[in-house]
Amino acid sequence: MDNGRVTIRDVAARAGVSIATVSNVFSGNKPVNADLRERVLKAAEELAYQVDRAASQLRSGQARVVGVLVPDLDDVFFTSLVSQLEVLAERDGYDILVASSRDDLGLEQSRLRTLLAWRPSGLIAVPCSDAVPEALRGEVGRLPIVFADRVPPEGSIVDTVAIDNREAGEIAARHLLAKGHRDILVAASSLAISPIRERVHGACDLIRSALDREPTVVELGSNADRGAATFRHWLERHKQPSAVIALTNVTTLSTLSALARLRIDIPDPVSVVGFDDYPWMSARKTGLTAIRQPIAEMAEAAWNRLRARMAGDRTPPTHSVMQTSLQARDSVRDLAAMAEHAGSRDPDPLPNPERPAASRKAVH
Repeated sequence: MDNGRVTIRDVAARAGVSIATVSNVFSGNKPVNADLRERVLKAAEELAYQVDRAASQLRSGQARVVGVLVPDLDDVFFTSLVSQLEVLAERDGYDILVASSRDDLGLEQSRLRTLLAWRPSGLIAVPCSDAVPEALRGEVGRLPIVFADRVPPEGSIVDTVAIDNREAGEIAARHLLAKGHRDILVAASSLAISPIRERVHGACDLIRSALDREPTVVELGSNADRGAATFRHWLERHKQPSAVIALTNVTTLSTLSALARLRIDIPDPVSVVGFDDYPWMSARKTGLTAIRQPIAEMAEAAWNRLRARMAGDRTPPTHSVMQTSLQARDSVRDLAAMAEHAGSRDPDPLPNPERPAASRKAVH
């Protein structure tokens, strides 16, 4: 090897394998057994080898680039999703180009045009709205596309991966009802986004059925600081709820910040169920009960569908729906246990909230 650029030939010589094996490791065109793959990757790391994607594309005639569009890179959920996709893409020999729309339809169009100008092999997008972005309408059927997270409840014309948002709202509400809470506030980001509407409907329908009263819903937006100010303003002017369901990780931060600024403790007097499950939630003095989204599984499902499409799969669109789970910690006060311990009898007992409703109301 000379003092110039490290080549695929140098990596093959260091690893003791053929040039074709090194090429297959980095392109993903053919499977390579684990031992040879590890030797190639180790040799590449020792030599500080960088794959020349432009040259690879010219030789193969196929772009090894995938576009990823998310609404906001300040949102930990979306950065976590991008991080997972990056690992999966690298494993299969792809690079990713990431863009953020800032939840702005005009900027979304601009960002998509920029991504499409790279002529990517495929695209994974979290749209701003419930509609297919205008810039993608002419690409459907030509470019492999997968929508993730924000998926219209009535379906989509491309492959989709999302959670059961209605069930997620129900899980949070059911937990609070089982703990004896009756004055429950639902903190949403924006009801203009279908997944948020579904979470709100899931929580509110269950609360309404159990308590025969209309739940309070407050929209806090997608910015944590502005959301905290909005919620603080609301708390200063209304009766304090016994519990809050925050339906995104951003509204969770907004809720916690507003309560902290008003010196309102958790879980007494206000309990909180947050959304998403990150290490800081269990690292708090009072661990946060939260609804966990399976981010790694969502990313893998989205990538697998895109990979299949890029490989020529032409079957009808599939719609993957994943389940969330409750991570119960200390941020919810058990009012039911307290009442039982005190030997009191509630004159207006709750129905059993742990039993799911026999039917669900339609979303309007």
